[in-house]
Amino acid sequence: MNLLFVCSKNKWRSRTAETIFKNDPNHQVKSAGTAAGAEVKLTDKHLHWADLVFVMERKHEQHIKANFKSKEISEKVIVLDIPDNYKYMDEDLILTLETALEEYIN
Repeated sequence: MNLLFVCSKNKWRSRTAETIFKNDPNHQVKSAGTAAGAEVKLTDKHLHWADLVFVMERKHEQHIKANFKSKEISEKVIVLDIPDNYKYMDEDLILTLETALEEYIN
């Protein structure tokens, strides 16, 4: 399964998710950001590649719906409701991500 993680700048939350899940043999993992200055900018190619798109906040889902007008894409977006309160590889963020994703990827 192809998993895409999305936050704003692709610096902390989505990159942490990519890092902690990238070695899972059952999944291919990428991350991207919605902001203009994102490390890896979200593209249509990312969204079509992904089987599931995990966004950190509702605003990321809204960005996808506004900029990538495809019902197919909208149906695979899951909002995790993880606020921008963490740094890259923060222990609390890792635990939050693992808990939030448990029902989807195990």
